[in-house]
Amino acid sequence: MRRKTLLSWSSGKDSAWALHVLGQRSDLEIAGLVTTVNQLYQRIAIHAVRLELLQRQAEAVGLPLHIIDLPDPCSNSQYEAAMEKFIEQSKQKGIGCMAFGDLFLADIKAYREAKLSGTGITPLFPIWLTPTDQLAREMISSGLRAVVTCVDPQRLPASFAGREFNEEFLSALPDHVDPCGERGEFHTFAFDGPMFSNPVDIEVGEITEREGFVYADVLPALGVSALAGAENSFL
Repeated sequence: MRRKTLLSWSSGKDSAWALHVLGQRSDLEIAGLVTTVNQLYQRIAIHAVRLELLQRQAEAVGLPLHIIDLPDPCSNSQYEAAMEKFIEQSKQKGIGCMAFGDLFLADIKAYREAKLSGTGITPLFPIWLTPTDQLAREMISSGLRAVVTCVDPQRLPASFAGREFNEEFLSALPDHVDPCGERGEFHTFAFDGPMFSNPVDIEVGEITEREGFVYADVLPALGVSALAGAENSFL
C-alpha cells in the first residue's frame, strides 16, 4: 500500500526537483502540494510569487494545492500554530508522509523532524545531501527551467534577479554562492521541466527592492498589461 505524501512546495526549482524524484518511487502516492501564502498580498511567503502563478503550477503538475494562509506580519508562533493545525488535519485525511526539498542545512532538517515528531506523519527529504553543483546541472540538463524571483543583495548582486536559472547563470555566480542558493542567496520560480505536463507561461515584470531583498515580479505571460498594476502589488 502506497503512503499518501504531501510535498512542501515553495514554487522553486528544489521543490520541483523533489517532486520529480518522489514521482519515481513506487511506495508513495503524491497527494498534493503545500504552500504558505501571505494572506494580505496573496503571494508565496519569501519567494513573493503571485498566487495565480502558484495555481497554474499546481495545474501543470496535476496535483491538488493546499494553501496555508499566513497573516502579515506573521510571528513564529503564528506560523507554527497554522502548521500544527494543518498537520493534524492532514493526518486525519490519511496523510502518512510530508516531503521537503531541503539540501544540506542540518538545522532546518532537524526543525522539520522535531515538528513532525509524534504526529504520525513521517518527514521525507528526497534530495538531501545531493552535491549542489551536481544537482544544479542535473536540473538544467533535464529540462527544468526556473527564473530567479528573489535575491539577497548582501550575498549576490541584485542584477541576478529576474535571470533564468541556466548554465550561463551558474557560470556567472560568485564562488561563495551555493549553486542552488540553499543558504538563501536567491530563490526561484520553476515554470517548465519533466515534472510539468506543460510550461507555465511567464514574463518577468518590475524589479524592486523591499525590506533588504531584491524581487523580480513574475507575471503570467497573457494579460501582463492588466496585471502589472494589480492591487496586490507587495513589491
